Amino acid sequence: MLKSLRKKLVLLLATVVLVLPFVGGVQSAYAAKGDQGVDWSKYQGANGVWGYSSDKFAISQIGGTTTGWNLYDQWTYNSQVASTIAMGRRAHTYIWWQGVTTNAQADYVLNYFLPKVQTPKGSIVALDVESGAQNTAAIDHALQRIKDAGYTPMLYGYKNFLVNNTNLHYLASKYQLWLAEYPNYSVTPRPNYNYFPSFENIGIFQFTSTYIGGGLDGDIDLTGITDNGYKNGNPEKPKTHTPAVDAGIKADNTPKKEITKGYTVKVNYSASRWATGQAIPSWVKGKSYQVVQESGNKVLLSGVMSWINKGDVEILGTGAPIAQPSQVTGGQTYTVQYGDSFWSIAQKYGMNMYTLAANNGLSINSVIHPGQKLTIKNGSVVKKYTVKSGDSLSAIAWRLGTSVSHLQAANGIRNANLIYIGQTLAY
Repeated sequence: MLKSLRKKLVLLLATVVLVLPFVGGVQSAYAAKGDQGVDWSKYQGANGVWGYSSDKFAISQIGGTTTGWNLYDQWTYNSQVASTIAMGRRAHTYIWWQGVTTNAQADYVLNYFLPKVQTPKGSIVALDVESGAQNTAAIDHALQRIKDAGYTPMLYGYKNFLVNNTNLHYLASKYQLWLAEYPNYSVTPRPNYNYFPSFENIGIFQFTSTYIGGGLDGDIDLTGITDNGYKNGNPEKPKTHTPAVDAGIKADNTPKKEITKGYTVKVNYSASRWATGQAIPSWVKGKSYQVVQESGNKVLLSGVMSWINKGDVEILGTGAPIAQPSQVTGGQTYTVQYGDSFWSIAQKYGMNMYTLAANNGLSINSVIHPGQKLTIKNGSVVKKYTVKSGDSLSAIAWRLGTSVSHLQAANGIRNANLIYIGQTLAY
């Protein structure tokens, strides 16, 4: 009975946090939105990693400091912002904040990063305060500067650390909090409010670091704060524009209306990931969907509104058949333009940016420059291998007469030890 009563009280408190207006004049929606999303650093790569097709936002690390004076950038930030917008989702920003103990240090860090923010004015710019030396006055000064610059300030961290190292009640009276608390390290697609870090003015709850298998932070918007920076929360209508946001909008070829192509397809049971890289939920597999749009080697499915590789579907209905990506005739090159990246070029041709880089003997970390010629399609037969039980990447590479590094580059595999049964590898 006591345990049941405690659970009810926690859930009641979570509900109160969701619906009550916040103090301190913080401008945000009062209604609970319940949108889920993710947060990224360089470890999620140039395009980021999504948990589920229902995710609505991503918060990307722009860089940060560990001493208050040293500064570092995240090379993935701009492309992650563009990729998020291109997928019809809202992009936000955070800064790693450690060792900043004076207002002078805070100004030094923000003078560097604020001009580099690529998410629109009004969007979230959060301070990631989870370790190292901290100072409440310096945090307050920095968050106020973020607000004065036209962004939505937030404070991220773990409740215990923030309570022990800052005057969290004071900071929460002025700014919404983004707090993290995990029940365990099992895959957790939905928040468990039995582990809700009860405190005032919580805008975002990071409820797991294992949103999907392999690890990914999962967050839920409790107040509608992730709509900030976007008109009615629409990522195609940012309140201001930046190069990354504009690149994302340009790449977003999702139709405004679902106009079907006249045929249906069934998602193969062996399909593992959407064309965008996120895992396909089990309930999607084996079911049929009308095709809304085609782009290169991908089709957009009605109902779930997600892109999938043509090789992962089977035609069921009538209409123009899908050309399966089996062979390319003749070579094709592209001349790099100002502002291009591997990601943006790959998007134009409906291909994987890792494959694009590999086709040119490069990695996605390589620098490309205007006027440079890139091979888009090399004229060779596109071959695929499906991972089987007992396989390892080294064994597959030996069997196919290639190298582990080539398979990693061609398929975007960061950890050579992490492949799974049914995964399709290009080589």
